[in-house]
Amino acid sequence: MPSHPHSLIFPMPERPIDPNAQPTDSLDAALRIKRLNELYGQDKVRNNLEILIEAARHREETLDHILLYGPPGLGKTTIAHIVANEMGVNLKVTAGPAIERAGDLAAILTNLRKGDILFIDEIHRLGRAVEEILYPAMEDFALDIIIGKGPSARNIRLKLPHFTVIGATTRLALLTSPLRARFGVVLRFDFYDVPSLERIVRRACDLTQTPFEDDGVRIIAQRARGTPRVALRLFRRVRDFAQVRAQGVITQPVAEAALNLLEIDALGLDSLDRTVLEAIIVKFGGGPVGLDTLAASVSEESDTIMDVVEPYLLQLGFLERTPRGRMATRRAYTHLGYPYTAADAPGQATLFD
Repeated sequence: MPSHPHSLIFPMPERPIDPNAQPTDSLDAALRIKRLNELYGQDKVRNNLEILIEAARHREETLDHILLYGPPGLGKTTIAHIVANEMGVNLKVTAGPAIERAGDLAAILTNLRKGDILFIDEIHRLGRAVEEILYPAMEDFALDIIIGKGPSARNIRLKLPHFTVIGATTRLALLTSPLRARFGVVLRFDFYDVPSLERIVRRACDLTQTPFEDDGVRIIAQRARGTPRVALRLFRRVRDFAQVRAQGVITQPVAEAALNLLEIDALGLDSLDRTVLEAIIVKFGGGPVGLDTLAASVSEESDTIMDVVEPYLLQLGFLERTPRGRMATRRAYTHLGYPYTAADAPGQATLFD
């Protein structure tokens, strides 16, 4: 008879679980670059950071606050790790949604040491009360604490060591003006070109000791949507396919077969991309159609359509944003094999977002 009444439903493990145990798969850590000279692509970002870091080292000062913005998967988090490595300081990582109360941010700030870097991902999702705490911390390196309530309340200002905030966002327009103005450096991330992605995939092959041919690497880079995160994800799946069905070597036929199995076409469009385009073309006559209506028609969240699907379709010229909604372009019709009739029938939907 079990001694604990819940042991019948939730049996205890045979050995205790170590809360400090590290994951056995360290591929993510191995593939992440550590230094600026390993950064392929984003030349403008790299050049600006090289100057910023060298100047701070020469003056023996902390870095100015840095704001990174651009589509997801382009290396904003990686840049924060690189900057910390180059400066030889500690990196504290958090995210806007994780800081729910002003006290949460105050606890983080009071544990920083001189020169430390605080990386805040999705910084546009910070609450207003949290931002109010962050303003004096970034500008004056001080933390204002109110003790008591009512007429007896008093304000105490605690000095903080000089530190650097690196903020990352995919939605720059959602940052409040006061917060945006407190960043001394604002850097925009662009999509990567194919040669840069080829170098990233080759580096991953070398680090994992995966045999490859240049044509196979090129196929992965061409279908990676201009995004290193996607390129590395595709590399892993092609590597799995090659190991199981092709003697472990990434060649052009192997890469094409693996990516076709994943329903990723020659331009990098996946099933969701094609579903969105086909919905605009077939269900709404090419558009215009409002974002919420389009999202409902494909059973996806509107944020997913706007943040994940649309940036790459806009880059390819497959999608057009108009005041009345989204429209498919002639290129989208051609790629999907539909006859282009949008010029004669602009669409039936006239819904606003």
